[in-house]
Amino acid sequence: MNNNKVIQWIRSDIRDLAAYHVPQAGDYIKLDAMENPFSWPDSLLDEWLSALRTTPINRYPDPQAQQLTSIIRQDMGVANNIDIVLGNGSDELIQLIITAVTQPGRVVLAPEPTFVMYKLITKLMGMTFQSVPLKDNYDLDEEAMLAAIEKYQPAVVFLAYPNNPTGNLFSDDAIHQILSRSPGLVVIDEAYHAFAKKSYLQQLENYDNLLILRTVSKMGLAGLRLGVLMGDPNWLKEINKVRLPYNINSLTQITASIALQHSDIFKSQTDEICVQRQVLFDALAKMNGIEAYSTQANFILFRLIAGNASGVFESLKSAGILIKNLHGSTPALQDCLRVTVGTASQNQAFLKAMTSIIHR
Repeated sequence: MNNNKVIQWIRSDIRDLAAYHVPQAGDYIKLDAMENPFSWPDSLLDEWLSALRTTPINRYPDPQAQQLTSIIRQDMGVANNIDIVLGNGSDELIQLIITAVTQPGRVVLAPEPTFVMYKLITKLMGMTFQSVPLKDNYDLDEEAMLAAIEKYQPAVVFLAYPNNPTGNLFSDDAIHQILSRSPGLVVIDEAYHAFAKKSYLQQLENYDNLLILRTVSKMGLAGLRLGVLMGDPNWLKEINKVRLPYNINSLTQITASIALQHSDIFKSQTDEICVQRQVLFDALAKMNGIEAYSTQANFILFRLIAGNASGVFESLKSAGILIKNLHGSTPALQDCLRVTVGTASQNQAFLKAMTSIIHR
């Protein structure tokens, strides 16, 4: 194909972007993507498979996913005066929010480092992304955030709570100031809510510019690609207009509906992940040459003090363990790696390999 055609018709800013890369897991112990490592019990699998047999896949799914939405409302404790829009993962919901407010010259603002999709989707939509660096300890720089809000008057502010990839919760005082001073929407992304046990869901009635974003991926349903957006009906009515029809397929709707009616199973798994998180953090914190950062998510960010994060990453791969190499993504994450909390045996395999690598 003549590349001139591509240059002629594909937007130059799209050609300058790098696609979001997801590595193949292969036979690795997979600790790179913040997934729940536990499988479903046989009793739940049997109930699920029975329901799938009667799902009419020759028909389009419920375009509003009414049954699933009702179950989510009950499971997450969403008040009746708050609306819900479902997305094909939280990524689609981020795209819907930005699409709904897109106009030339408008700005989307977020602290960095944070979830990369805020920036990527903003650029895909042709809007300006403005970042505000976190402090050296990855806390939110409240003064800088408020100054940026005053200067840029952003259409949307994204706050990951806990933050990805740093794992920490931002100050409540800072968040309330951002909510009070922002002229547009403030989206608090609670993807890791199950592990943090803290939420701004109950604040939706106090701030008319607040939206809450969640996903069921981290609790053990990553394969479903189901995101949940909650907020004032006046906002969600408009955002829902840019949602493509039938975005939540029938298999996702029935699977999530069954799973969320057994949320006690996933809560028990989440509790075990939190126990293992502390074991993993304590072990990393004791290793010479490593600085592990406190986390309220299901992953741990750590820095190789003497450098060589990429070398350690490759050595772990050679040992059959896949984690996330963040070195080179942004200066704030120089020599940083991120490991997802796995099962006890997976964590021990990782720690054994790490000990061997750093003591060579």
